Amino acid sequence: MKKVIPDCYWPSSANGAYVSHEAICVLNQGDEPAELDITLYFEDREPVSGYHVTVEARRTKHIRMDKLTNHAGQPVPQDTPYAAVVECSREVALQYSRVDTTQAELGMMTTLL
Repeated sequence: MKKVIPDCYWPSSANGAYVSHEAICVLNQGDEPAELDITLYFEDREPVSGYHVTVEARRTKHIRMDKLTNHAGQPVPQDTPYAAVVECSREVALQYSRVDTTQAELGMMTTLL
């Protein structure tokens, strides 16, 4: 199963005590663990892969993109538009959310995939 999130962006600036961040929330309703491999695509460089997450059976996992690193220790870059492709070993529900704290009013967007 493959899910695509074409509009990702993690700003480095913040306004106040809250931190801007993104998350991919996963619900695995199945009886076996789900293995997720995430590849990031950019406008001006080659894709970066090697981000791997396991979601145990009958569990949920909130993958904070600001805390995620790949097998080479590379974090998700800030202030860079990118797209994410999530390949899953089994059927899961995905939700992508972004919290933008660059303005005093704060902003949040979310979508189910």
